[in-house]
Amino acid sequence: MSKKLKFFLGITYLFILLIFLYFIFSKIEISRLSDFLYYKELQADLEIFVGKNIYINLFLFFIFAIIWVMLLGFGSPLLIISGILFGKWLGTFVSIISISLGALALYSLANFFFADLVHKIFKKKFSKYIDLFKKNEFYYYFIYRFVGGLGVPFFLQNTLPVLFNMKKSIYFFSSMLGFIPGFFVFNTIGSGLNKYVKESESFNFIDLILNKEVYLPLIMFICLIFVSLVIKKKVFDDKS
Repeated sequence: MSKKLKFFLGITYLFILLIFLYFIFSKIEISRLSDFLYYKELQADLEIFVGKNIYINLFLFFIFAIIWVMLLGFGSPLLIISGILFGKWLGTFVSIISISLGALALYSLANFFFADLVHKIFKKKFSKYIDLFKKNEFYYYFIYRFVGGLGVPFFLQNTLPVLFNMKKSIYFFSSMLGFIPGFFVFNTIGSGLNKYVKESESFNFIDLILNKEVYLPLIMFICLIFVSLVIKKKVFDDKS
């Protein structure tokens, strides 16, 4: 059963990915990718489209993000896209809820069907952390999410709690709260890029970096990395 489900999830993921890529590339004029005016046209079209159908587009993004994460998709592209489409505040909100639900769905599937496989992959590598998580699941998993999952790829982070059978409510809320700082930074970057394209007449890398809508979230991102490394060392490494 698990092999059949794994095959089904893999095929479904590839199918959704291909549809998504086909939709994206069917709307893109490859020959104009080096033309900055083309990106301004895309930005204007997206702004009009999203503005006219904001609730429908929020719902579609919400559903797509859940399915994407559940089927092992990466989180960062979704955060940039949500920032571009909906701005830093609304984008952060919808991405936090949808990705948290997608992660919960993936965790539930992994816990039910692939617990043995998760133990085989993670147990040895994370054995020094298992007892730590068990002491206070919410606190340590919140910190784990906040520091970026100790360098573990996002789709694997979502299945780690299978090792200690975390309660789903604790999983969801600790993930959601731990996501907030990083998700806000990525959405702010997406929003800043969108605003730069909207307001600039031509592309200049120096102007892009010096634009406060871009360099401020980049500074925030660097600070977040530094804070995460300090917390990781203090909470996880010193107690391992």
